[in-house]
Amino acid sequence: MKALISVTDKTGIADFALGLEKFGYEIVSTGGTLKVLLDAGVKAISIDELTGFPEMLDGRVKTLHPKVHGGILHIRANETHVATVKEHGIDPIDMVVVNLYDFEGTLKSGKPHDEIVENIDIGGPSMIRSAAKNYKDVAVVTDPKDYQEILERLSNKTLDEAYKRKLAYKAFSLTGYYDAMIGRYFAGLENETFPERTAIGLLKESSLRYGENPHQNAAVYEDAMTTSLMTGMIQLHGKELSFNNLNDLNTALELASEFEEPAVAVIKHATPCAAAIGSTIYEAFVRAYEADKMSIFGGIVAMNKEMDAETATAMDEIFLEIVAAPSYSEQALEILKKKKNLRILVINYNNKKSGLDVKFASGKVLIQETDNLNCEKLETVTTTAPTKAQLDDMKFAMIVCKHVKSNAIVIAKGGATVAISGGQTSRIWALQNAIRNNPDKDFAGCSLASDAFFPFDDCVTLSAEHGIAAIMQPGGAGRDQDSIDACNKSGIAMVFTGTRHFKH
Repeated sequence: MKALISVTDKTGIADFALGLEKFGYEIVSTGGTLKVLLDAGVKAISIDELTGFPEMLDGRVKTLHPKVHGGILHIRANETHVATVKEHGIDPIDMVVVNLYDFEGTLKSGKPHDEIVENIDIGGPSMIRSAAKNYKDVAVVTDPKDYQEILERLSNKTLDEAYKRKLAYKAFSLTGYYDAMIGRYFAGLENETFPERTAIGLLKESSLRYGENPHQNAAVYEDAMTTSLMTGMIQLHGKELSFNNLNDLNTALELASEFEEPAVAVIKHATPCAAAIGSTIYEAFVRAYEADKMSIFGGIVAMNKEMDAETATAMDEIFLEIVAAPSYSEQALEILKKKKNLRILVINYNNKKSGLDVKFASGKVLIQETDNLNCEKLETVTTTAPTKAQLDDMKFAMIVCKHVKSNAIVIAKGGATVAISGGQTSRIWALQNAIRNNPDKDFAGCSLASDAFFPFDDCVTLSAEHGIAAIMQPGGAGRDQDSIDACNKSGIAMVFTGTRHFKH
C-alpha cells in the first residue's frame, strides 16, 4: 500500500506518517514535506523515485504525472484499468494526504500579485479531486483533524467505503472553497462586481445552539474574501452568541460605525430602537437610553468609542444581551462582568465593511452593493430653509433611517432619536406609530427623516400637527408639490436628498 503525502500545513504530519508505516503503508512525499518526514524518521521516498521524473519549474510540476494520477484514479474492480496500469508500470496509490498552498493567508497578508499567483496550488487540487472521485478505492485526507481517527479506523479495520465517501465530500468542499477564493480574487482585479459566474466560499466558524427559533438548526460561516465589523471580534465575557444575537449585532455595528463623534446604537430585533451622538460616549449612551427606555430591555448596545466606568455604571441596572465597543477600561469591565450572561464584545471599527449585501431567497441569491450614501446632495424645496441645527438633525435622522426596515420614519432632535418606526406597509402608518408609541414625547422643533418619498401630503399634515419643524426625504413622487405646499403652509422646512434608502 502507498500513501502520497504533500502538505502545506504540516501539523501532526510526521506522527501520522509514522502511524501509517505501522499499518504497512509505503510513504511517497514531495519537497518540504519529504524533509519533515525524513527528519522524523519516516522511511519516505521522493516523488521523483515514483515517477522517474524530476520536480521542475520551481516545483510547479512534480505530481502532474500518469504514475501519480493513474495510481490514484484506476478502479481496482475494473479489469481493464488494472491491466492498463500494470502494463505501464503504475503502482496503486491507496491514500492521498494533501492540503493546499496557503493562497488565503498570502492574500490576507497583502503580498504582491506575483506572490499571490505563485500560491495558487495546481497539483494539490488535482490529486485531491482524483482521489475524491475514486473514493471507493482511495482515502483522500485533507484535514489534519482527521489523522487520529484514520489511524484508529486502520487499527479496527473500519476505514470503509462510507467513511472514505465522507472524506471525499470534505475534499471536494475544500477545493470548491479554494477555487472560489481564487475566482473572486481575479474578478476583483478586473473590477467585476457581478461576474457571469461566481462562487462564494464560506468557512464554518461554529455551530449555533439554534436559529431564529429553537426548532431551527443553524451555524455561522465566515467569508474569507471580505472583512467586516465582526472580523476579529473578541468575546470577553458572557454566554455564546446566538443566531439572533449575530443578526442584531450586524445592524448595531453598522449604525454605530456611521459616526465619527461618540455614538451609541441600541438595537432590538435587527432594527434600531434608539441612537444618539454626544461629546462623550457616556452622554451618547444616556441620550440613547432616554430616547427609548422600554425597547432597550433585552437589546444590544453598540458604541464606537471606549466603554468607560461611568457608562458601564449607567447601564448596570438594564438587562442587555450584548454590549459592543472598541475597548473597555478596567473599571468598566469589572462592572459589566458582574452580569454572568452579558456578552461583552471587542470590535475593530477600523475594519472595512463588505462592499456587497447578499440575501438568499428560496433558491435565488440577491447580491447588491451596500448602501453607503449619506445625504450627498441636498436641495431645500420650501420657502422656509432649515437652520444649521435642523439640518444636522435631519442628516443624523437619515443615517439612522438607512438602518430601519421600510417603510421607515425617524424623528430626532439635538443628535438623538426621539421616535423610530419601521416595517410598516404604509408611510403614514409608520409616522402614526412613531408618534402614538411615544405619547410622553414633545415633538415640537424636531426634525424628521423618511427613507422614501411622500406619495401624499398626509405625513406633512400630521407632522405639522405635532410641531415637527423640518423634514428630509428623497423626493421624486408625482405629487411632491402637494407636500411642499403643505410644508410652506405650516412653515416647515423640507429638504430633498434625491436618494432613497429602502431596507427590506
